[in-house]
Amino acid sequence: MSGREPLLLAIESSCDETGVALVAGGRRIVAQAVASQIALHAPAGGIVPELAARAHLRWIVPALREVLETGGVTLPQVDGIAVTAGPGLAGSLLVGIAFAKTLAWAHRLPLVGVNHLEGHLYAAWLLGRDEPERPAPPFPLVALVVSGGHTFLVEMRDHLSYRLLGETVDDAAGEAFDKAGRLLGLGYPGGPAIATAAVGARRRDTVLPRAWLGGSYDFSFSGLKTALRRLVEAELAAAARPPTESGGRLDPPRVAELAWGFQEAVVDVLSTKTLRAADDTAAQAIVLGGGVASNRALRERIAAGAAARGLPVFIPPPDLCTDNGAMIGAAGWQRFLAGERAGSDLGARPAWPLVRPFGTPDTRRPPRRGPAARAYEAALAAERDAAGDVPVAPVRGSAP
Repeated sequence: MSGREPLLLAIESSCDETGVALVAGGRRIVAQAVASQIALHAPAGGIVPELAARAHLRWIVPALREVLETGGVTLPQVDGIAVTAGPGLAGSLLVGIAFAKTLAWAHRLPLVGVNHLEGHLYAAWLLGRDEPERPAPPFPLVALVVSGGHTFLVEMRDHLSYRLLGETVDDAAGEAFDKAGRLLGLGYPGGPAIATAAVGARRRDTVLPRAWLGGSYDFSFSGLKTALRRLVEAELAAAARPPTESGGRLDPPRVAELAWGFQEAVVDVLSTKTLRAADDTAAQAIVLGGGVASNRALRERIAAGAAARGLPVFIPPPDLCTDNGAMIGAAGWQRFLAGERAGSDLGARPAWPLVRPFGTPDTRRPPRRGPAARAYEAALAAERDAAGDVPVAPVRGSAP
């Protein structure tokens, strides 16, 4: 089709949302559809992989049909297909990949595999169908991705160029929210439930621990979750109520205070380290992405800190923070421009990190102890030295 920007069909099926979208020029959302599975997995309190894969099979064709009809486009008018190849649940990924490969073969369209985490970063570049044009995030920038399975900070000095600053060493922020939600009897998913409950807090004096991890930009939320568990169990025992596993619940006002304290602890660490990273890297902007980026307290804290520094902040609207096809189209466009193409051998990569220090294993998370952990730290230090980094000041205290 002449006279228009190139159009990508993008498919996302890494976890529990079936996302399909049409994205023009890597930024403009022409049409998109997302089939959520929250109600399907809520009874289990978490995602059931087999059910997730079957749901993708059920909804991927209707989602494609809806997007093509809304966009007024036929498949022969599409210029290429982008699909999430990882990380994620193997069964879910395979549904999207097989579907994308079939479409690409049948219509002789180029195909590119996209890292799901890269999609969360590039969601900040997207524009709604009728949204006015606005500048794209400027480089260099610092980007924080916070979701149910991932929490990390990277520096970007250009498109597709990443330097890992820090990541979680145990629970991701979204995972911690889900576990806290179960402890407080708030249901699944935990992030939105805790945010809603926290609004009802009146005293707002509950203080839970923060894991600052010295001068690093790494994150840890396991200890925070344990502290909340012990507090809940102690209060239930004092009230002669059964433990949480047996259905014991605290009174709603107390749940609200604990939800506020937990959220405050997570937001404090995430915002403090992101803003400090922007200072230390002389970033010109901050990008926030991932499902937890929907959290209003986190958005406001980072926006306020960035405004005090005169930095623009790029945060997608909540519906683009959670998994969706449009973000895969934005990231896939950059890969298309770089000349990348996938063949019929494109497979699922359930553990596919966006970036790792040179010489470290291709694992989902960095090793925490032993020789592997020492090798990881040595490789990270060598990469920082090669990049000419100055020593990073310790990260302590509360958010600026």
